[in-house]
Amino acid sequence: MKRMIGLAAALAVSTAAAGAWAQAPLQVVELYTSQGCSSCPPANAAVAQISGRPEILALSFGVTYWDELGWKDTFAQKKFTDRQWDYARGLRHTQVATPQVVLNGRLDVVGQSVAEIDAGLRRAALAAGGPQVTVTGAAAAVSGARPARTADVWLVRYDPNTVQVPIRRGENTGKTLPHKNVVRELTRLGDWNGGAKTYAVPAGPKGLATAVLVQAGPGGPILAAAKG
Repeated sequence: MKRMIGLAAALAVSTAAAGAWAQAPLQVVELYTSQGCSSCPPANAAVAQISGRPEILALSFGVTYWDELGWKDTFAQKKFTDRQWDYARGLRHTQVATPQVVLNGRLDVVGQSVAEIDAGLRRAALAAGGPQVTVTGAAAAVSGARPARTADVWLVRYDPNTVQVPIRRGENTGKTLPHKNVVRELTRLGDWNGGAKTYAVPAGPKGLATAVLVQAGPGGPILAAAKG
């Protein structure tokens, strides 16, 4: 009987922990990288290593300003470079550089090791109590208290697979670099000022995963996020 009571108590604790875990906010880790940057492979590897954690949404953005230095990044888009510049202004930097890992839009680190990223996340973690975000099929829903400023709602499509890219020119000539969770599409769905609001999610290319970010303006902190 004592053993059965002990087992029941353990199951109750486990269930409570699982419920708390389900409600924990998703932590957004954004890597800004370039295939032409010799300092980037360690950061690519570190972000790939943490990408499997259920509490983390890891996203890899290819930027364009290395493209004239010998190798054109096959994933880079101008809008990703623009997003990094928004963070530079929001975080009070005068320049952009790679690699850069932005944590919940609140803090940035170089990000060349998991330990460095984890230390940054402890300082910039999203706490419970923010907006609730759900993504189901062709719709995304956001609800919660009115934010201090109008928030942007972003749709992100990314490749959840590891993609091997052979580099033929530039600083990484001759290397084949693995990339994980490469962002292929970034679309603003609209704004959010509190309350409950639903946004249409257009159909995306096959093979890409979906996420939605709620962000306090360009280069501002992430308020909430959800995977589709």
